Amino acid sequence: MYHVIYDGQCNLCVNLVRLLESLDQGQQFRYIPMQDEVTLGQYGITSEDCEMGMILLDAENPTRRWQGSAAAEEIGQLMPLGSIFVNAYRALPGLKPTGDQVYEYVRDNRYTLFGKRDRIYFPKYPLCTTDACQKNFT
Repeated sequence: MYHVIYDGQCNLCVNLVRLLESLDQGQQFRYIPMQDEVTLGQYGITSEDCEMGMILLDAENPTRRWQGSAAAEEIGQLMPLGSIFVNAYRALPGLKPTGDQVYEYVRDNRYTLFGKRDRIYFPKYPLCTTDACQKNFT
């Protein structure tokens, strides 16, 4: 099991989480909006950490984590047939450095490019399952 930490107010991020939820159906991933500081604090993650991009945590070993484009690649590796595409992406000369730069640009301009939600998206497969959490993130 893995935990995906995403920006719950970013339209692009939320749409990608929804896509991943529909593909994975809660089999491998649970989701934490970066705005859930209480849950993130349990993993020693701050809101400043989250500003550097999406984070993927290994639930069995939370010190094992990926961030930014590395998190996106690892999620791809974990999906059925995803490793074929990720390995090709990594193998093509110059593609990974360009992809990393594009990720950083989108990360830094996500609200301008894709808009900002008024409310935080609460995922179908949350790590946080208390009533209080759901009331805060709907």
